[in-house]
Amino acid sequence: MFLRTPAARTPVTLAAATLAVLLLAGCGQDDDPSVAAPSTTATSLAPSNAPAPTVTAVPSASASTVAVDHQITVTIAKKRVDPPTGRVTVGKGKLVRITVTSDVADELHVHGYDLGARLPAGTPGSVEFRADQTGLFEVETHDSELVLFQLVVR
Repeated sequence: MFLRTPAARTPVTLAAATLAVLLLAGCGQDDDPSVAAPSTTATSLAPSNAPAPTVTAVPSASASTVAVDHQITVTIAKKRVDPPTGRVTVGKGKLVRITVTSDVADELHVHGYDLGARLPAGTPGSVEFRADQTGLFEVETHDSELVLFQLVVR
């Protein structure tokens, strides 16, 4: 049989306590104001060779201070799209902002780029992205299934 004395347990206890302190110290970084928290609004400040488009997470009429190359504004009232559905052509690599105001809550979706934004009733919602893919992309609302326009990127 084998007996442990309190002196033999001290190094093990000390090692366990030290490990616990180190692990807990790493968890407290959320309280540090110098650690930047993710923003609720993402804007495209990346250069034109950026790999992924960005989306404004919070609906806003002017979500970014960066000058966009092509601003597209659409209003939906009583299931009518203004301006009427058509095609909008933009050059490849251009910074595009699509702003939609709907009289009913809905969701904006840009196919091909897989971008979307909530559209609270009466409040503009925007997506902003670099048009880095050529082709024809449908821009629509999800709930009401309205085609707003077709985006042509050349």
